[in-house]
Amino acid sequence: MNGIFIVDKPSGWTSQDVCSKLRGVLHEKRVGHSGTLDPMATGVLPVFVGRATRAVEFAENDRKRYAAGLRLGLVTDTQDTTGTVLAECPADVSEEALLAVLPAFTGRVMQTPPMYSAVKIGGKKLYELARRGQSVERPAREIAVYRLDLIGRGGEDLLLEIECSKGTYVRTLCHDIGQRLGCGGCMSSLRRTRAGAFGIEDAHPLDEIVSAAKAGKAQELLLPTDSLFRSSPAFTAGPAEEKKSRCGAAFPANVPDGDYRVYARSGEFLMLGRARGGVMETVKSFFAV
Repeated sequence: MNGIFIVDKPSGWTSQDVCSKLRGVLHEKRVGHSGTLDPMATGVLPVFVGRATRAVEFAENDRKRYAAGLRLGLVTDTQDTTGTVLAECPADVSEEALLAVLPAFTGRVMQTPPMYSAVKIGGKKLYELARRGQSVERPAREIAVYRLDLIGRGGEDLLLEIECSKGTYVRTLCHDIGQRLGCGGCMSSLRRTRAGAFGIEDAHPLDEIVSAAKAGKAQELLLPTDSLFRSSPAFTAGPAEEKKSRCGAAFPANVPDGDYRVYARSGEFLMLGRARGGVMETVKSFFAV
């Protein structure tokens, strides 16, 4: 089995929990994910199976889109509602006041990773230190927030839609917005609605995938590996070009410069190729050995 499951991750599961579950029901060791989601988060988690795990590296840097709940007036040690409450205060903030500060968090901005994160400092993961009651200095990192919109309310929470780069902590964004407003804040919910090429419309609940696997029908929910590269044009190799592709050798290609999905005449996805100056080179091969 080779391909990509787009899992609608359930709340309470880590991304690794999802992979471990699928390894068991699929009887396949080669299972990996791209774009870690916090346990409380739900939504799009691409899980790569078999030879498709070779493509994980190409998904890591994709843009992500989230719907997040922002609860003002509450500060916690994890920067979300699962943590220990550090401070509470009235949060009589108008929508106009919130909208006025959102531009400061849009574009190329610096963000300090939270203590409850997998970022390593001195060889130790921050969450390991945090669980021991330790707090250390963390250098701020540049992230990109391409879009940050207020889309409504849900009970006591404000609902934000965020499109951002790899490495963005949405709970830290919520915390920092609360700090800027002077009342504090944290993330109350998080749902990833898009990860690169894959949207929530492509996703299946984990239980559905597990049930399909037990029934021998998991293949029906599996997307082909080349779906990750669907924004790149297709190139069909002739016999000589296919032979060179399978050997990892470059070959002449009269196409514009750029990345291509390279296929055999049989329709087999051979590789992600890159054309430069009329020559096609292998970026990564995916054909069956």
